[in-house]
Amino acid sequence: MTGGVEDPGRELVPRWFRRAVVVCAGLLVVGATVWVLGWIALQLALVTLSVATALLLAALLSPLARLLHRAMPAWLAAGLSVLLLVAAVGGTGYLLEQRIRGQLENLASSLTASIDSIRDWLVTGPLALRPEQVDEVRGRLVDALRAAAPSGVTAANTVISVLSGLLIALFVLFFFLKDGSGMWRSVVAVGPARHRERLEEAGRRGWETLSRYVRGVVVIALADAVLIGIGLVVLGVPLALTLSLLVFLGAFVPLLGATISGAAAVLVALVTRGPVIALLVLGVVLVVQNVEGNLLQPFVQSRAVKLHPVVILLSVTAGWVLFGVAGAVIAVPLVAVARSVTESLSHDQSAESRTEPAERAEPGTESDRAGASTALRDPP
Repeated sequence: MTGGVEDPGRELVPRWFRRAVVVCAGLLVVGATVWVLGWIALQLALVTLSVATALLLAALLSPLARLLHRAMPAWLAAGLSVLLLVAAVGGTGYLLEQRIRGQLENLASSLTASIDSIRDWLVTGPLALRPEQVDEVRGRLVDALRAAAPSGVTAANTVISVLSGLLIALFVLFFFLKDGSGMWRSVVAVGPARHRERLEEAGRRGWETLSRYVRGVVVIALADAVLIGIGLVVLGVPLALTLSLLVFLGAFVPLLGATISGAAAVLVALVTRGPVIALLVLGVVLVVQNVEGNLLQPFVQSRAVKLHPVVILLSVTAGWVLFGVAGAVIAVPLVAVARSVTESLSHDQSAESRTEPAERAEPGTESDRAGASTALRDPP
């Protein structure tokens, strides 16, 4: 008879319940932290996008900066890398502007003729619509486009915000290239001493993932632009160089970017060269996209960077809703980096949990066990 004395081996609270409480508490803390950081990022959208853009550019230009640093000081190598980037972008924009200026009038006349031919087909074709109905629909479309267009004040504010963001991004980019490793070491030094090595390793893997992603996207975008551009030149489509640049820029937005840029090329071909050439351009775009998806991406980009298409689509959509076009560009690389960092931390945590029981089970004297216990309670 126990006489009402409780069994000391019986736990008042089941172990599974305690673990569930700990897990739920951890998820609440993580969720609250993510929510707060996301709210701050939205409130400081200009700063967030500028820093994210600087990170992407730093991942792209870091090999060039390291190469220049062999022959000159770090500040000069970083500054020269930024200047080369600005010169390349500015020179490309100037050349495109010169080529587009002479073809806009022809494109406008072709577009007007195409709209008139579509109107005639709607009236005289199998639909047999009345001219008043067609003109009414056309007027509604024009009014909708005018309403969607931003006002002068809104456009000016947008331009000022974009220029301010670019200046901030270039300024931050210079310091990322100059002493980015020292900045990261300063961040790691703020963390607990026993976790600094894990944080250092996680940051290194995240930076490698970002670098592989950015360079891989640049190579794939360049290949898409060259191949589709050759097809447009062979088929005689106007604005082939401009459309190739659009394809290049569209490749930085996974899934959606390739669709939009390809549709623009097909539309220009339809307006200027007719339906047959437009179908041929569509075939070229589909072939190039299949070559990219089945050959280029598996070889150029590491499998560690690849994400599930559903994750990519949701990331791009969320980035577009929160930050617009810039958010759609930076969403996927940031998600890839977050996944890489999380995998690194979880791997290190699992390895640490496997080694700790073995260390605690080692035989030794009473003083050794006491010293080990003290070391576990008070890590260096």
